[in-house]
Amino acid sequence: MITQGVFIADRYEIIDKVGSGGMSDVYRAKDHILGREVAIKILKPEFSEDATFVAKFRTEAQSAAGLEHPNIVNIYDVGSENGMYFIVMEYVEGITLKTYIEKKGQLNFKEAISIAIQVGRGIEAAHQKGIIHRDIKPQNIIISTEGKVKVTDFGIARAASSNTIHADVMGSVHYSSPEQARNGFVDGKSDIYSLGIVMYEMVTGRVPFDGDNTVAIAIQHLQEEMVAPSAYAPDLPISLEKIILKATMKKADRRYATISDMLMDLKKALVSPNEDFVTIVESDFGQTRVMHKVTPEQEETLTKRAAEALTFNDDYDDEYYDDEYYDDEYYDDDDYDDEEEDSKMDRILTISGIVAAIAIVTILVVIAGNFVGLFSFGSKKVTMINVVGTQYEEALQQLEDLGLTDKNVVVSYEDNNDVSDGIITEQSVPEGKEFSLSDTLRLTVEGSDGSSDSGKSESKESESSSSSDGTVSVPSVVGMTQADATQTLSNSQIVVTSTTQEFSEDVPTGSVVSQSIEAGEKVTPNTSITLVISKGKEDVTYSYSIPNPYDGECTYEIVELGKTGTIPKNGSINISEVKVDTLTVTLTYTPLYLSGDGSMKPNPNATETSTQTVKGTPN
Repeated sequence: MITQGVFIADRYEIIDKVGSGGMSDVYRAKDHILGREVAIKILKPEFSEDATFVAKFRTEAQSAAGLEHPNIVNIYDVGSENGMYFIVMEYVEGITLKTYIEKKGQLNFKEAISIAIQVGRGIEAAHQKGIIHRDIKPQNIIISTEGKVKVTDFGIARAASSNTIHADVMGSVHYSSPEQARNGFVDGKSDIYSLGIVMYEMVTGRVPFDGDNTVAIAIQHLQEEMVAPSAYAPDLPISLEKIILKATMKKADRRYATISDMLMDLKKALVSPNEDFVTIVESDFGQTRVMHKVTPEQEETLTKRAAEALTFNDDYDDEYYDDEYYDDEYYDDDDYDDEEEDSKMDRILTISGIVAAIAIVTILVVIAGNFVGLFSFGSKKVTMINVVGTQYEEALQQLEDLGLTDKNVVVSYEDNNDVSDGIITEQSVPEGKEFSLSDTLRLTVEGSDGSSDSGKSESKESESSSSSDGTVSVPSVVGMTQADATQTLSNSQIVVTSTTQEFSEDVPTGSVVSQSIEAGEKVTPNTSITLVISKGKEDVTYSYSIPNPYDGECTYEIVELGKTGTIPKNGSINISEVKVDTLTVTLTYTPLYLSGDGSMKPNPNATETSTQTVKGTPN
């Protein structure tokens, strides 16, 4: 189990869990070598032994590791440890586009285009390397607190080839293209369709197709016409609406030919939002409409004009978008050289994200404040009960019945010879007082350690105790879980830099068997320590060879295995991979006699039975 404080590859320390997908869980971690926060995606245990899922997970790593772009989440490291497969990625502080839409509702067309352009650039970089994302959706688009937009989760991306047919419909059905819904050929136009659906949701606050199940939604993608976005957003410029409609055509050949073409129209929409310039090709068999090709010179001019168009008007605060700010900082004619156009567009797109950044920071503050209890926002409140004098386990059950969870309860231990172990002696919130379920209840439990609930304990022995000479005393963490041990040592200013594993007959799986520095030893702060973690009891199996001692065929019965059968004369039975070291074997032999008709028949009156205990041979 991945818990706080666990080290992966002796380098990445897990801080907390930040998300979960169909195939993997994502954790925030600290890279102790480079001193930075990272995100680690770990394949779920139920899939780690499935060759198909492992192959897909490795494909993700290999595909995404080759992508380096400001609008794509970077991949730092890939590896496996004890059958656990993981990918180390750039950690982006922010929220998903899905959350942003849910919190803000319909986005202003300039903001929607700005986000779409940045997403499109990330997709464009992937397509140029032959990689199709296949799962573009708001949940896979992160807006950082700086307003930068990044595409993540190439979980089902794979190198595209001209003859690849994908048998499985993957990704979220709300954003899947018709060809994905019918298990057809998937190429870059599938990502264009999904981005079009994302843009539809940004400007309307809803997805175009919805239903009770995935099949119903998939059928709508295949058969039903989409309600025009202007029906929900009357002020939507015609250019942006037609871009969305063209990107989401059911026939792939009627969409944009490439994501680069779509980006060109998005830039035009910023310059001339109310101009009807988007051409939707009515394609018939044998008919092709020649489209106007934009020259590189025209593209550079358009990029500059699109950047200028991102100077927000009175829809936004003048504090951030006044003309003087933009003119002085970014629109001095002397600054424009041909080779700088794309970089300036990147800078302007980032600045356009300031509005998003302000909103995101506000949302994050509210969420964090709600979590720590600074804001109530509907947090349920209960009347506290008295648990002093109650056994810890019983009190915990009473608190759970009240609505508290392990996140609400923090436990510390103290020694008091007048009170029995496990009895609660203090509670931080008195009986009868109103208690918010977003707050923390502190309990003091009688006992020398937190063995009754090590996952919640805050043992006083773990507190840092600096000596007058500047050294600290190493606490004993043997028997603690790895997470608790790491936290206890951290509290004492000692850093766990590596761990090893070994089998143990006495220490439970995941707990500390030994530590490289003995308890009580004085060391300087931030000294490194190594822990040996238990892998649990080693499974020992035994082999047995049981011969037939009789002068003829006999039957056998083995009680522990519920097994019966026969052993031929001069033969034996051989059994391996048995997990018990002794077996109780009963042999039964019935001799034969010559009957009056000249045939050999069993003589029941002479049956012999013997029961023996047989010791196995360890494998």
